[in-house]
Amino acid sequence: MLRLVPERAPLRLLCLGAHADDIEIGAGGTILTLLARHPGSHVRWVVFSAPPERAAEARASAVALLADAATTTVEVHDTRDGFFPAAFTGLKEIFESLKGDIPPDLILTHVRDDHHQDHRLLAELTANTFRDHLVLGYEIPKYDPDLGNPNVFVPLDEAVAERKVAALMEHFATQRSRRWFVPETFFALMRLRGLQAAAPSGLAEGLYGARLWL
Repeated sequence: MLRLVPERAPLRLLCLGAHADDIEIGAGGTILTLLARHPGSHVRWVVFSAPPERAAEARASAVALLADAATTTVEVHDTRDGFFPAAFTGLKEIFESLKGDIPPDLILTHVRDDHHQDHRLLAELTANTFRDHLVLGYEIPKYDPDLGNPNVFVPLDEAVAERKVAALMEHFATQRSRRWFVPETFFALMRLRGLQAAAPSGLAEGLYGARLWL
């Protein structure tokens, strides 16, 4: 397997999520794995839509998942859920401010083929803003039939997968009434990607890279 980032060197990670739990669902295991492999890393974590109760959940979850980072910056915005295309100007301004920061080594965001309009717009803004960066899109299981075939895999230790799911269940109480928001959903997708990745633990996350340099 080819590695896209150098071993052991600290990383600057930029994690982008439309809603309060998106980053954790799509890339929680990847983030935990990278922070363990790359001591001293900095993470900038940006959630674009969260009303007050969900914002508190997002911040608590980020603190828990980023405990191994050297430094973190967590931002939670209040763009209206489901109306991102109508809020394009404000979202573009946020991305312009992100562009002025220290360039990240890796950006984790939504995949561009996601059927949810909020997810898709963030993916498009990421691609337009960060043209010369390593951008990997993560997937969100949901009712829409938009799961694809990832071309980048992150094998996960079983303990990492369990920590990811435990964080989701602990910190996002507002979502527990949803039929799909159960551990079995998250483990099922990681099991499928683990099979495709031939992961030793049988667990992995799948990501999508549109343009990669080696």
